[in-house]
Amino acid sequence: MASTAPVSPRYASSMCCQRASLPSKGGCVGKESYDEILTTTYTGWVTGLTTEPQKAEAGPGDEIRMSKEVQSKVEALRSELEQLQVKVLQGREQYQQTSQSSTAVSAVPVFSINDKFTLCQDDASYSLMLEVQTAIDNLLLQSDVPIDLLDVDKNSAVVSFSECDSEQPNGNFLLATYRCQANTTRLELKVRSIEGQYGTLLAYITPRLQPKTCQVRQYQIKPLSLHQRTHSIDQERPMNRLSLVGQFSFAEIHSWVVFCLPEVPEKTPAGESIAFYFHNTFLGTQLEATYCKGEGHFKSDNISTISILSDVLSKEATKRKINLNVSYDINDDSVSHTLKMIHPKLEYQLMLARKVQLIDALKELQVHEGTADFLIPEYRNILDESNNLLVEYKKQPAHLERLYGMITDLFIDKFKFKGQNVKTKVSSLLEILDNYDLNSLLDFFNEA
Repeated sequence: MASTAPVSPRYASSMCCQRASLPSKGGCVGKESYDEILTTTYTGWVTGLTTEPQKAEAGPGDEIRMSKEVQSKVEALRSELEQLQVKVLQGREQYQQTSQSSTAVSAVPVFSINDKFTLCQDDASYSLMLEVQTAIDNLLLQSDVPIDLLDVDKNSAVVSFSECDSEQPNGNFLLATYRCQANTTRLELKVRSIEGQYGTLLAYITPRLQPKTCQVRQYQIKPLSLHQRTHSIDQERPMNRLSLVGQFSFAEIHSWVVFCLPEVPEKTPAGESIAFYFHNTFLGTQLEATYCKGEGHFKSDNISTISILSDVLSKEATKRKINLNVSYDINDDSVSHTLKMIHPKLEYQLMLARKVQLIDALKELQVHEGTADFLIPEYRNILDESNNLLVEYKKQPAHLERLYGMITDLFIDKFKFKGQNVKTKVSSLLEILDNYDLNSLLDFFNEA
């Protein structure tokens, strides 16, 4: 291929020196009547030299003619650009008209989402990570089971809540909308579930795209959602046992365990039997699940865990019309053991709640007196740490109510296995919790 402009001998000689060792060919490359040299490099550069005489330098008349040619090309490009803009406007108008008709067909923008829904052992919550290719406009969370939304420092989105009607058969317990700031492509949320109440969490992700579109992601809240897989458990703890015997296959009982517990592979394990071990990230209690074809055995130091498993597994077997022979071995010592594990958490949350309740009154006293020196050291310390206390209390909404609920469930489950209904005594239990003392609570459980 011939070069389009004359090459200076100085540059030509320097190029020949630099590329002396590169592949080169001579001959008639472009036109047969002129000798030419074509040089290529390993990186893909091509240099050509030709003996064909080039056009003479342009004169004054030629410059005027060339400027007119350039101007005409520019005008032609502008005209073409204007025509394209008109076509775009016409296309948008046509799209708006067709989108409002009964036979409208819309091209939905395609966008991908990377998401993770994982259990965090540190605070017994689920972390929901959403990452979108384009900016997120808003996110709607919908849940048909009670869950708590926890504060996340990195999350700058504005959240608002809508009223829910949980009394309906398919009612919602949570409807929350996150409005994201501009250029937000990554969003992190934290939720905490209640064991024994299972269902579905839906996330509706709407990006900043036109036309408006939305993708829905679904996450299962499992009956024992706060349990995490571990390698072994402490066999010295007082254990309660649940045994199931029936005409079910290994794959069927494995599917029931997958439905109840997180971090269990959906594929049926190889072999004739399997054992899984779990610990509760919120309370620290443990669970062992051992099962095979026709048999399932579960051990836990928490009666409520056994109660949840019994209810859910029986329900799943009933759906498949499988008769189960269910037997229990309840250890009363496990109740006091579980209460003692709850004790430090409950005591800390009660103390935190009392301190937070005192902050406003102590600040008012400080303003009225002009100083806090007259207060006892405990109250002065509450004033000094007021900001940290409020932040910590805000990060753990309904934490105290959760602990109350777990103790109440433990009380009801203990006597359920004895064939007794003690729901009428729950009010007395709550009075003891309001004036909490571990020994009084243990006495109440034993005397009830």
